[in-house]
Amino acid sequence: MEGVIAHEYFHNWTGNRVTCRDWFQLSLKEGLTVFRDQEYSADQASRAIKRIHDVKTLRAFQFPEDAGPLAHPIRPDSYIEINNFYTVTVYNKGAEVIRMMHRLLGVEGFRRGMDLYFQRHDGQAVTCDDFVAAMEDANGADLGQFRLWYAQAGTPELTIEDHWEESTGRYELHIKQSVPQTPGQTEKSPMHMPFLLGLIGPNGQEMDAELVAGEGARHDAGWLLHVRHADNRYQFSGLGSRPIPSLLRGFSAPVTMKTSLNRADKLFLTAHDSDPFARWEACQDVMIETLLDLVKAVEAGQPLAVGQDLIDACGKILEGAQSDPAFAAELMTLPGEAYIGQMMDVVTVDAIHQARTHLRHVLAHALESHWRRLYQEMTDTAFGLSPEQKSRRALKNVALTYLAALGDNETARIHYAQANNMTDRLAALQVLVNGTDDAARDAALADFYERFETEDLAIDKWFALQALSDKPDTLENVKNLRNHSAFSLRNPNRLRALVGSFASGNQLRFHAVTGEGYAFLGDIVKQVDQLNPQTAARLVLPLIRHERYDPVRAGLMRKQLETLLNVDGLSKDVYEIVSKSLMTKNIY
Repeated sequence: MEGVIAHEYFHNWTGNRVTCRDWFQLSLKEGLTVFRDQEYSADQASRAIKRIHDVKTLRAFQFPEDAGPLAHPIRPDSYIEINNFYTVTVYNKGAEVIRMMHRLLGVEGFRRGMDLYFQRHDGQAVTCDDFVAAMEDANGADLGQFRLWYAQAGTPELTIEDHWEESTGRYELHIKQSVPQTPGQTEKSPMHMPFLLGLIGPNGQEMDAELVAGEGARHDAGWLLHVRHADNRYQFSGLGSRPIPSLLRGFSAPVTMKTSLNRADKLFLTAHDSDPFARWEACQDVMIETLLDLVKAVEAGQPLAVGQDLIDACGKILEGAQSDPAFAAELMTLPGEAYIGQMMDVVTVDAIHQARTHLRHVLAHALESHWRRLYQEMTDTAFGLSPEQKSRRALKNVALTYLAALGDNETARIHYAQANNMTDRLAALQVLVNGTDDAARDAALADFYERFETEDLAIDKWFALQALSDKPDTLENVKNLRNHSAFSLRNPNRLRALVGSFASGNQLRFHAVTGEGYAFLGDIVKQVDQLNPQTAARLVLPLIRHERYDPVRAGLMRKQLETLLNVDGLSKDVYEIVSKSLMTKNIY
């Protein structure tokens, strides 16, 4: 809520006093203002947690967009319907481009650039190039190559290898970058990006070294390297032992990485890295590796096994959770099913769900004493909005989900009954909606609706939680909820809460092999297109990534798209998205 308010308030300057010359410059105001509201929210609570949440959003929505048939740069070249460019690329990737400039120029340099931008252009309608020029002129910097971020679509891919020479105490980091082909852009040039690096010694402490080759400089978070070429090499001297590299600290550039780090290295970083984002990333990488191995085992009909090293690492996290409960909660939150699918050539919906459920059960049983202890320790008798209390609630509610994996529905029922705030109440309701106690679920849903019937945002959550349930009857329940007195196709927020949540957030049930979920969405899109083409265009997006799925599901998704394309009077909004998705083979 505070982020939305901040965003619209910040538009007074970045959007109103200085606005866009034309629609192609939309990221000039939206990307910059998203960056500003992100920074405001980070200053209000935990900067580390905010950064993790922002990157999760980018990976969940923007990376697939960058790798699909609708890929476009943050400054698009053309459009059929401008409403279709109010996208996560323009907004969220646009914010990442601003953040990279902030990183390259430093806090003071970025502020000088902002001051000059407003001094030059207050009351004017300008371009993205005008903004970059202000940053350059205020700092004597050359951002010529950096401007490619405005013109090239696609998520750059980094491949990273390292080499240690013990006899000389020299360490080399080798970073290769490539930018994948996207629709209309087959030839790409290397991008200029900041790459934050730390070097961790065997004792878990930051190592001091001298950068003797490659472009970069010391930074308060380690070393700030400039990645400019397809092939980049950096050499450090003065090291007494081989370091473990802490890569892309703070997610300093919106890229994907393939590294030479092994499982032991990542678990070491999970325990010792001083950069919160890099520590979280290392933990998530081990979980992803484990989940992908479990998916393969499910597909092969083999026994499912989870390494004791991951269980032990998670136990250590929970033992030290008191120091930063919210961060421990993030570390222990499993990657989502859709993100796991992004790591696969072909998304195997059922195997992913089975693998993730198994890992949650293993961590719940192996660490049961920790979960029960933390659930009690993190429970406050009085409600408050201090950062510390919010942090404790975050871990308490993650503990609740693991207790539910043990079959403990009673704790969730009591949790709901005793909740004195919306965060706790929704967490309990989510567990009950997915649990095995149907009577407790129905009672909680009825109680929630009765309590908050007049609160639109709360009722949106009520619809969404039911649409996200992994229970087998979810689609039937969603269809029934369409007839609920509080639901209307003419209410975009309610439509997104029910239909959007089901299609975009419930990978297991939406992608049922029968194709019923696709047919349901296709029917909704046809109806909504007559009422609100912009909302209809947003709703159809889950169907466009058909190339990522097995031939049966892909064929059923294409069938719905072809049916939509042949609808008489189809809006430009929906036509643009559907036609592009059928003409262009997905890349991601």
